[in-house]
Amino acid sequence: MSETVLGIDIAKQKFDVALLAEGRMKNKTCKNSVEGFETLSLWLEKQGVQKVRACMEATGNYGEDLAIYLHEAGHTVSMVNPARIKGFAQSELIRTKTDKLDAGLIARFCLAMKPELWIPPAPEIRSLRALVRRVDSLIDMRSQEKNRMGTAHESVIVLIKEHIAYLDQEIEKIRKQIDDLIKRNPQLKQRKDLLDSIPGLGKATIPHLLAELDNLDKFTHVREMVAFIGLAPKETNSGSSIKGKPRLCKIGHARLRKALYMPALVSIQCNPVMIAFYNRLKERGKNGKVIVCAIMRKLVHVIFGVLKSGKMFDPNYKPVLT
Repeated sequence: MSETVLGIDIAKQKFDVALLAEGRMKNKTCKNSVEGFETLSLWLEKQGVQKVRACMEATGNYGEDLAIYLHEAGHTVSMVNPARIKGFAQSELIRTKTDKLDAGLIARFCLAMKPELWIPPAPEIRSLRALVRRVDSLIDMRSQEKNRMGTAHESVIVLIKEHIAYLDQEIEKIRKQIDDLIKRNPQLKQRKDLLDSIPGLGKATIPHLLAELDNLDKFTHVREMVAFIGLAPKETNSGSSIKGKPRLCKIGHARLRKALYMPALVSIQCNPVMIAFYNRLKERGKNGKVIVCAIMRKLVHVIFGVLKSGKMFDPNYKPVLT
């Protein structure tokens, strides 16, 4: 008996589903709300479905509530990088794009590729993630307002300054909430202390790491974490004529890449391991962009080792070769 899968194309106000069972496809559109989730459950019951394997694209916060609802209802859920769905669509030579067709595409992808199952984050991680991302949004707003100062008419400059001051207060208020949340949770506090021992990681970066790297069990090797963040090198070599320069593979977690950029620059000033690594790369004639990307990857190796081992950073640590 074939597996019953549910492809979900999620949007802000609604979501379209495609139920694929025994080679037949059925479609339904629901509101992206608790009411819509309950409507979906009733519809699945009418179709005689007890348990379904649901699959959706990992596109921001729109689908997380639905994913948690389905998981708690006993269904299995996969959250997939949109690039994989896009590649699957290209393999089917699909030229038409609608929400209904996208839901069917995701259902076929799930049936064929069987993506890994998604585990919902703990409530405190969801809260931390929301607070950290809110700070990022406010910082972006503040940068936009500061950029307007240079071209704004004198009649609105005072208003812009007042808004910047308000944003400063909000950012500090939320950062205090983040600190309090971490202190109240023993596991988060332990991981925060471990990350704090790595020179180059500051108060702004550590909450990002705690919020976005919540499930370390899914990484059995540091290569998997590097790929998850999107810091693995991408080579383009084919035959004897196509030999492209290695580039950074950006298929991964953009927020974490952004969060690690400044620590990479800081660590080559204060972290002895990174300073030595930086000097070796300079001696080999590597340019600045390549060096920064390499330092970011090296930082991920250190972060992985510290969190997995539960031991503070030691610049003199030498791995035991077996």
